[in-house]
Amino acid sequence: MDYPSKVLAKAVEEISGLPGIGKKSALRLALHLLKQPESQGILLGESLKKLVTDIKYCKSCHNFSDHEICEICSNPKRSEEILCIVEDVRDVMAIENTSKFKGKYLVLGGKISPMEGVGPSQLNIGSIERKLEKDNLKEIIFALSATMEGDTTAYYIYKKFKTFSVKFSTIARGISVGDELEYADEISLGRSIQNRLPYNEED
Repeated sequence: MDYPSKVLAKAVEEISGLPGIGKKSALRLALHLLKQPESQGILLGESLKKLVTDIKYCKSCHNFSDHEICEICSNPKRSEEILCIVEDVRDVMAIENTSKFKGKYLVLGGKISPMEGVGPSQLNIGSIERKLEKDNLKEIIFALSATMEGDTTAYYIYKKFKTFSVKFSTIARGISVGDELEYADEISLGRSIQNRLPYNEED
């Protein structure tokens, strides 16, 4: 497609690099921005810049944060006895939207997947051991996707840390097998957290 402006062409190219946005959608968004007040476009640009320069990873749980320790980890009202292990930051958001969990989280940053070349060393599994040694953990909840990779990840963590005096549980299978956690509705996810089951090697 020929563009009347190299600036417009560059903007369309960058926008179309985002997931799920093709060149036509990118052009429509760019043209929409051009019709808005200049201040709105500048505000958007500044917000995107801050998104990539200012956001940190929480040193405790690896969630996104504006500070070194996120608001969940620094909240004294959250229980330090229960740790919910999730794959992705989006899973923390999904569980928080249920308002059913009052413990803390550990974001793995993915799941073990030999097909995709992801092994245990590429995940934040080491942080679990540090929490077991430092914190007063009594329960670890596996809130991982009901997929083969999710089950493999849970099994690996269980085998690695089962000698610690901590209870292992997994969210109830109100989440269908094969489903990604982030797409579950809030009611099903909330019930799965509340009705979690003891984790064992045969799950």
